[in-house]
Amino acid sequence: MAHSALPLASSSSGLARTLVAAALLTPALAQRCCVEADKNQVPLTRWLVEQGVLSARAIAVAASQAFGLPLFDLEVFDAKGVPQGLIDARLLQQHQVLPLAQHGARLCLGVTDPTAHEAFLELKFHTGATLDLVVVEDDKLRRALNALLDTVPAADSSFNDLAHLRFDDPAGPAAHADDAAVDETPIVRFVNKLLLDAIGRNASDIHLEPYEKICRVRLRLDGLLKEVAHPPLPSAARIAARLKIMAGCDVAERRLPQDGRIRLNLTRSKAIDLRVSTLPTLWGEKLVLRILDATSTQLGIDALGFDTWQKQCYLEALARKQGMILVTGPTGSGKTVTLYSGLNILNTHERNISTAEDPVEIHLEGINQVAVNPKVGLNFATALRAFLRQDPDVVMVGEIRDLETAEIAVKAAQTGHLVLSTLHTNSAPETLTRLRGMGIAGYNLASSITLIVAQRLARRLCGHCKKPLKLPAQLLLQEGFSEAQLPGLTLFEANGCERCNDGYKGRIGCYEVLPVTENITRAIMSDTDALSIAALAREEGYATLRSAALAKVAQGLTSLREANSLA
Repeated sequence: MAHSALPLASSSSGLARTLVAAALLTPALAQRCCVEADKNQVPLTRWLVEQGVLSARAIAVAASQAFGLPLFDLEVFDAKGVPQGLIDARLLQQHQVLPLAQHGARLCLGVTDPTAHEAFLELKFHTGATLDLVVVEDDKLRRALNALLDTVPAADSSFNDLAHLRFDDPAGPAAHADDAAVDETPIVRFVNKLLLDAIGRNASDIHLEPYEKICRVRLRLDGLLKEVAHPPLPSAARIAARLKIMAGCDVAERRLPQDGRIRLNLTRSKAIDLRVSTLPTLWGEKLVLRILDATSTQLGIDALGFDTWQKQCYLEALARKQGMILVTGPTGSGKTVTLYSGLNILNTHERNISTAEDPVEIHLEGINQVAVNPKVGLNFATALRAFLRQDPDVVMVGEIRDLETAEIAVKAAQTGHLVLSTLHTNSAPETLTRLRGMGIAGYNLASSITLIVAQRLARRLCGHCKKPLKLPAQLLLQEGFSEAQLPGLTLFEANGCERCNDGYKGRIGCYEVLPVTENITRAIMSDTDALSIAALAREEGYATLRSAALAKVAQGLTSLREANSLA
């Protein structure tokens, strides 16, 4: 049937022109369908099929022939083969595409409209892959897409709408002088999505790393880095510039490291802070964003992972009017959360609490927080001296790094103040040796320290997919389990499912808690070494980090492999 050669409006879809050229629509009908589809905010193919204007098969055949693309029947497609997590569910719904297969850097997409070039550019940007298009029928695509999205865990509703995101301006309008240069919609959307995905997956850090030929994004999930995206290399500098603007950094300065902060307001009641660090590397600026969630310190002491006796020791030390509580362990072992959980308990209207931190990671209402700045002479020791003139009840020092800070902290603990701080040592008894090595006399340590907590973080097994592990009794004894533990002992190992990260989800603390009892006090006064103090503490029921980790294994909370990695 011949159609009149009425021209289509320039705003009409490329697919509409294709259907007119294939003699399936008249120009006037095509124009009306385009207008109605836009008005109802649905794809043209969807409108044509739902209104009965054309069949999904006819549209797919015409598009396949016009653009020389393969025609694929989704009825014979196995949905289990769909690449998982490569494209966000929201983008799949928005652009009505279906990932069919991935081969290296190439991604095969099932589409109904091969002319949706802007959608394909956005998908290529988010995946970093070269797209190979195949044409599929609209009705079958919808069924397959619905089946796929039904298997994806629902995200937190507060993460779904990027339009509602609000960022606090850390440096005023001046910080945005070059905003127009980098405020491109794909870059902004990519950065917003990256931040929300990281928060939604409970990541602790985001790494943006440019190299000679690629740029990669990694998230630290449960303590381990995992690669999640490869944005196009030419976009790396623009992504970095966008993040630097949000963090209040100098966008023009690319030769020196910088620090900044982003505050992401998810809802009226929930906000997330991100600490931003930039580093000039050979191929561009590397950015690391530390995600600081204040709610992690408000879960309560029961969420930390203390056993009953350890929890009681910590609460008793917090209840004292004076003394020193020290939390030790390597970087990333959860010391800050342990201290802040204690500060939350102490944070009442009757107490004056001051903290000196480098930097201030989590903002707490009701606590006077000071960020030390050595460049202007404000170090831990200077802040501590100022605190003692401010009528304090509780003082928290981010870290005892030198003799001057240690001496002031000890004197504060001896003169009616409760002092909390951290050190970097491998075990609780070694903390005493470290402080003596700094130059603190044994009698001062004995009269000031009330509790030492050494800790590590172990990855928690996923409760949905962990599986039992059978090991010979002799091997269990060699690992450190006692004869009394073996009857009825069931160990579990990681398996892996769509709800977790390689069989683990979240982390739990393993602690050794050393209260300074009378016997320990006498040992400290006698300058006894760490090994002898540890042996004496074990006689009083002290549990080492190893035994604490094995207890978590016996409870099915973590795996033996994970416990062995803490050593």
